Amino acid sequence: KEIESVFIVLGGEYKGKVLLAMVISDDLISSRSLNAAEIIREIAPEINGGGGGQPFFATAGGSNVNGIPVAFKKALSFL
Repeated sequence: KEIESVFIVLGGEYKGKVLLAMVISDDLISSRSLNAAEIIREIAPEINGGGGGQPFFATAGGSNVNGIPVAFKKALSFL
């Protein structure tokens, strides 16, 4: 709550599984109509996976570690 306009996408691989997490601050949700759950569903296919969550926090899982940079780039396109 101390930082405004937060758009964070984290990704990594653990034991062959790829994980993505996304956080979006309330001000971006309201002013830019961003939704972390919708965005994560759009970028999850890049890691051969799926995901969901809430407008402010969402996660995805998959199997393609090489898709992480592509997923990050795709997420940034929403800004």
